[in-house]
Amino acid sequence: MRSLMRLFLVVPLVVSSLTARADEPRLAPVLRPFVDRGALAGAVVLVATPDRVLDLEAVGYADVAGKVPMKTDALFWIASMSKPMTATALMMLVDQGKIELDDPVEKYLPEFHGQMMVAEKSADRLVLKKPRHPITVREILSHTSGLVGRSPLEHTLDSLSLREGIITYALSPLQFEPGGRYEYCNAGINTAGRLIEVVSGVPYEDFMQERLFGPLGMKDTTFWPSESQVERLAKSYKPDQTDKKLVELKIDQLAYPLSNRKRHPYPAGGLFSTAADVALFCRMILEGGTHEGRRYVSEAAVRAMTSTQTGELLNKGKGEGGYGLGWSTSRMSRDPSGPAILGTCGHGGAYATHMEIDPQRGLVLVYMVQHAGYPGGDGGAILGAFHRAAHKAFAH
Repeated sequence: MRSLMRLFLVVPLVVSSLTARADEPRLAPVLRPFVDRGALAGAVVLVATPDRVLDLEAVGYADVAGKVPMKTDALFWIASMSKPMTATALMMLVDQGKIELDDPVEKYLPEFHGQMMVAEKSADRLVLKKPRHPITVREILSHTSGLVGRSPLEHTLDSLSLREGIITYALSPLQFEPGGRYEYCNAGINTAGRLIEVVSGVPYEDFMQERLFGPLGMKDTTFWPSESQVERLAKSYKPDQTDKKLVELKIDQLAYPLSNRKRHPYPAGGLFSTAADVALFCRMILEGGTHEGRRYVSEAAVRAMTSTQTGELLNKGKGEGGYGLGWSTSRMSRDPSGPAILGTCGHGGAYATHMEIDPQRGLVLVYMVQHAGYPGGDGGAILGAFHRAAHKAFAH
């Protein structure tokens, strides 16, 4: 009887010990040295599989001066991480047969009809010519359209409506032959946003909410953070090159107040979100377009988005990487009989946020910070440290 009683006393201790070890932070300690030396204000990091979140941790401060600790539900401006979300929404319409990737954009947006291209340009001379073909839907999603990167009338990213913005893009001559070069282009993704609302008959921001954010449960993903969400917004910083300290700054690409609905949605980079919300989106893509039994986009759509569409125009790592449709990619192949995701893919944002989908390890990695000036300085080192720690801890 005494032996049995000792066993009952020991078992809870063992269970408690195991639970404590499982709850111990695995990733924050790797990032803590960067916080301690002032290279990083704070971060939220997340690791997930298709069916569950494995780890969610916060480190450092959301407000350095105020010593406000970073929390796991902190809100971040995710900037260009909006691009894969916009591309996914457009691919829903491709799945429905309402639009084709190789259709000319002018088929749906007549403003682009007859758009010309720069043939010669100097300080006092501009010669235009007709391009070999009008820009296509595939080209605006893969940054190979030749559109201007940004309209001169876009004083901030949210200053023009989508309708106004695409008029200015259409009136500007193409910078090169469509399909002839890769050049990162916000205007292309914004044009995709306008296509969504024209083809669907639903305002772009409503389509995103009704077809993607709402059903996935992305409750904190928005172009207009509410007052309560703004209170959770991590402050933004940039490294001062003189004394190496972090300097607080506003998001100067956007108009304030951020909660003002008069600001226009910006498909290429206007969204705010949390690590948990971004992970929901990435888990759906890792699952081949489904999540919790609901299909959002087809496997063919996921394969097209996450496979390299830029060929030899953009090479990253021995010709294997490039850009897909709204996604940075790591494989050239587009085998229609293969898996939905052939290699690691993801996207970053202007203030160093980053999401990565790794199909070989079956992991989603989300890294949320608010730092301008990356990937210079310690930015690449910090992200790399997170990735290495996550792979070591969870890639089984």
